[in-house]
Amino acid sequence: MAGFGTTLTELRQTFRSGRTRGVVWRKAQLNALLRLVSENEERIFEALQQDLGKHPVEAYRDEIGVVKKSASHTLDNIEKWMAPKKGQMPWLLFPSKAEVLPEPLGVVLILASWNFPISLLLDPLIGAISAGNAVVLKPSELAPACSSFLASTIPQYLDSEAIKIVEGGIDASEQLLQQKWDKIFFTGSTRVGQIIMSAAAKHLTPVTLELGGKCPTILDSLSHSDLQVAVKRIAGGKWGPCSGQACIGVDYVLVEQKLAPVLVELLKNCIKKFYGESLQNLKNLCRIVNKHHFDRLANLLKEPGVSASIVYGGSLDEENLIIEPTILLDPPLDAEIMTDEIFGPLLPVITLNTIEESIEFINSRPKPLALYAFTKNKTLKEKILSETSSGSVTFNDTMIQFICDVLPFGGVGPSGFGRYHGKFSFDTFSHEKAVLQRSFYFELEPRYPPWNDFKLEFIRLAYSFDYMGLLLLLSGLRRKYTKSKRDD
Repeated sequence: MAGFGTTLTELRQTFRSGRTRGVVWRKAQLNALLRLVSENEERIFEALQQDLGKHPVEAYRDEIGVVKKSASHTLDNIEKWMAPKKGQMPWLLFPSKAEVLPEPLGVVLILASWNFPISLLLDPLIGAISAGNAVVLKPSELAPACSSFLASTIPQYLDSEAIKIVEGGIDASEQLLQQKWDKIFFTGSTRVGQIIMSAAAKHLTPVTLELGGKCPTILDSLSHSDLQVAVKRIAGGKWGPCSGQACIGVDYVLVEQKLAPVLVELLKNCIKKFYGESLQNLKNLCRIVNKHHFDRLANLLKEPGVSASIVYGGSLDEENLIIEPTILLDPPLDAEIMTDEIFGPLLPVITLNTIEESIEFINSRPKPLALYAFTKNKTLKEKILSETSSGSVTFNDTMIQFICDVLPFGGVGPSGFGRYHGKFSFDTFSHEKAVLQRSFYFELEPRYPPWNDFKLEFIRLAYSFDYMGLLLLLSGLRRKYTKSKRDD
C-alpha cells in the first residue's frame, strides 16, 4: 500500500489516454473476464470451499454463473448502451439538435463483501468496464482464499494498467478511502456503509451502497400444493444462499396464526430433505464465515425469551462454525433477532391475526432491501406495492430477482441506494452528458433586452409552446410595423 499513490496516478494516466473509452478495449476485458471464470472453475470451487464451505453447485449458481451471465449479456448490448441517445428539441430552438452521451466517470473503487466473494466483486466490475472506467478492486479479507485467488488471477487476464486489485484488511480499506475517487461502489453492512459515505463526502465522491436489512416474507393462505411450493422456496431463500448469510435472503416470515403450525411442519420437512436431520450429518450448508459472526448468532439465541421460541434446530458446532437451520415461533419483537439483520440460519416466524396486518408490521420497521410475498390475492398484492417501500418486491418466489438483468438491483433508505445489473450497471458507472448543438441562424431577439410588453408576451407563449399564439403575435407585430411605415 505504500506505493498506492503511484498506482492511482498510473490508473489516471491510463484513463486520460482514452484507452478504456473504446468499445474494442471494453469488449476485450469482458471476454477476458469470461475466460477467467471459465478456465478457473475448479480453483474458484476450492477457494469458496475453503472460505465458506460452499458446495460446487451452490458456488456455480451464485458466483460463477452470475458472472458469466452478466458478462455475456453486457457483451451483447454494450454498443447499444454506448450509443448517444437523441432527444427531440422544441421547435422554438430550431435549427438545433440534442443528445445524451454516456461517458465513463474515471477511476472507480469497488469494495466487495465476503459472503459472495467472487460475484460481488466481478459483477460490479463488469459494469465499470462496460462504462469505460479504470478500476481498483478490493476483495474482502474475510474470504482470504478467494481474495488470494482474485489477486493472483486478475492481472493475468485483465489490463493491469487499467484494472488493479488491492488486498488487505481494515488498514488497507482506510487508506483506499482517503484517496479521491470518481465513484465508490460498496457491498456490505450498513455500519461500514456509513463509514464509506462519510469518507466519500470529503471529496464529494458519488457512492453506490448495496447494504441489506431485514427482508420480510409474507405468506398468505394458499392451496396445499401451492403452499408446499411456497415453503420450499422460502426454505431455499433462507438457508440456501450461504446458510442465510445473504443480504437478500429471507429474514423472517409473517403468517396468519392459524397457518403457522402447518408452515412450521413443512419447513421442518424441507430442512431435513435439503440439509439433513441433525447437526452431525448436515450437508449442503455453508459454515458461518468466522468465530465473531458465529458468536454473534449464538448470542441472538441466548436473549431472554428467544430460546423458548425455538421450535426446531438451535444446535451449534463451535469447532466447525456450523449452526443448524433453526425455526423460531414468535420470538420477542424487541429482541435483537427481530431488530437487527440476522445474517445467518435462524428463521423467526411471526404470527398475525390477519395477513393484512403484515403491511403495518413491515412499515413499522426500516425499509428492507427485498420484500417477498406468496399470495394469489390481487388486492393484497396492490396493497403491498402501494403501501410499502423496499428495494424490490418479488411475488411467489425468493432471490430470483438478483439474476434478472432487466431489473435494477438496489436498496432504498437504510438498505442502500444506487442500483446495478445489466444496463443499470452501465448507467451506475457512467455520466450522462447532455449535448446541445445550435446553428448561428434564426436568432430570436425577444430573448435579449431591452424589454417590452411584446417580448414578455412572446416569451410567455414560447414557454407554453403555443405555436399559433406566437404566429398571431408575430403577425400582429408585422401589421403594426407596416402601418407605422405607411403613417410615416
